[in-house]
Amino acid sequence: MRIVVLDGRTTNPGDISWEPLAALGELTVYDTTPPELAAARVREADVVIYCRMNITAELIDALPRLRYLGTLSTGYNTTDLQAAAHRGIPVCNVPQYCAGTVAQFTFSLLLALCNRVESHSARVKAGRWEESVDTGTLREPFVELQGKTLGLFGYGNIARRVGAIARAMGMQVLAFRRHPQPEEGVTFVSQEELLRRSDVISIHCPLTPQTRHAFNAETLAAMKPGALLINTARGAVVEEAAVAAALHSGALGGYGADVFETEPDLSRSPLCTAPNTVLTPHIAWASREARQRLVNEVAENLRVWMNGGERNRVN
Repeated sequence: MRIVVLDGRTTNPGDISWEPLAALGELTVYDTTPPELAAARVREADVVIYCRMNITAELIDALPRLRYLGTLSTGYNTTDLQAAAHRGIPVCNVPQYCAGTVAQFTFSLLLALCNRVESHSARVKAGRWEESVDTGTLREPFVELQGKTLGLFGYGNIARRVGAIARAMGMQVLAFRRHPQPEEGVTFVSQEELLRRSDVISIHCPLTPQTRHAFNAETLAAMKPGALLINTARGAVVEEAAVAAALHSGALGGYGADVFETEPDLSRSPLCTAPNTVLTPHIAWASREARQRLVNEVAENLRVWMNGGERNRVN
């Protein structure tokens, strides 16, 4: 079994082990692969593993030996699922490897907005203590989350963990999803009620035609004045120009994001010059523990398929 990883460095820059995959066949790992070299590198492969590569119908058709595609990710929007299914090639993802890590990072973004730790720390290190503390008050006052209301837009594994953290901090938790199931500790409400009542909204839905630009000028205007918005889901769930305008006007109190519409090129993003933002480069998933768990799960998907079964198949 010839196994090729096309863009392994994103998942493993050298601090975790490929051994779970190596145990299943003859493994070749490329750190990165330019699109023009992809076909040549996997021409003799039975199994192709990838993270951000575009697996097009043309590429699939050019690989007569290809029998299996595995994503080093939860998302699989870079794969032509129909072309793979036409060839009988399973596409398998890893849906739950980083739920705890992303939930933790979600609160990192929220707390960065609430407590302004980074800017206060920078002043202390620069010897400018007095610039933060002036006659007993803070130059950048912070927000206490206890007693506030958190709204979860989408409610899957990550949102469930974010809700648990919020309750531990004394927050009330609301959630909106299209097909809610009763669950202790969370109150499911309509989208309109979520927008109206939440002091903080955290986005945890997939990107679909229905959720693209779900947070736009109209929905942002329906939010509580000064509310905070956090996005660790997909960049295009929000209309970035509308978010930037709401930040400039003060209607939105702050925006924390790990995902963007045009990532990684943010040169034209209005968020980069908007006030009260915390922006990180799509790293919420990337703890060492989560990345090793990802490789382990990719290997387990493949092992099950090699033994005649299916696990986490998406096509």
